Amino acid sequence: MLGIKNLYKSFGGIKAINNVTLEIEKSSITALIGPNGAGKTTLFNLINGSIKPDSGTIKLYDTNISGYEPHQLFNLGILRTFQIAHEFSSLTVKDNLMMVPPNQIGESILHTWFSPKKIRIEESEISKKADEVMDFLQLKHLANEYAGNLSGGQKKLLELGRTMMVKPEIVLLDEVGAGVNRTLLNAIGDAILRLNKEYNYTFCMIEHDIEFISRLCDPVIVMAEGSILMTDNISKVRENEKVIEVYLGKN
Repeated sequence: MLGIKNLYKSFGGIKAINNVTLEIEKSSITALIGPNGAGKTTLFNLINGSIKPDSGTIKLYDTNISGYEPHQLFNLGILRTFQIAHEFSSLTVKDNLMMVPPNQIGESILHTWFSPKKIRIEESEISKKADEVMDFLQLKHLANEYAGNLSGGQKKLLELGRTMMVKPEIVLLDEVGAGVNRTLLNAIGDAILRLNKEYNYTFCMIEHDIEFISRLCDPVIVMAEGSILMTDNISKVRENEKVIEVYLGKN
């Protein structure tokens, strides 16, 4: 589905991404782990177009998307959440969801003049979709709350909800568990599993919480010093001596 081959990215004389080749299968939940500075975030930045590779290819199915701009990749269904949630704090939870679908009719001044009925119909459909998303994520009771007033975990759920307002091909989750209490983290995990099983969502997540990864992810890709160290299930990763040395630390 998402294939990366011989990818390189350097900053000055430092190889942040060094000959990375990997494949993310459709309908999988893939974890990307490694110590700080391993290249995980840089790889996400390359996938979502925030930065451009020096060489190598990134393909979505058969399309080479290397060098595409973030908005082009969004339209292709490559969506990303961030370690620090990027909500619109002065808008309500529901409004945060409703503004996600691109190319809405009401964004055109001409349509507001000549197609008000079409705008009302589209807004009604988007509103219904937002209600369904909030029900799914158990956020309906917060529909009219300003997003800036939410807890860290609730903001992460809202970001996940924003991906549900379009039809993603793959969702890149950047430390979805960071700063989230265990109860809300379990709720986020439940939502990810349901989206994967019921709607065939494909996820790739950067995460440091091994318990969370063990519950959700297979396979697990381990990075170190800009390269892929190994790819396997979490049990094999836990047992690998190189992983223990570079990521988990020696006992």
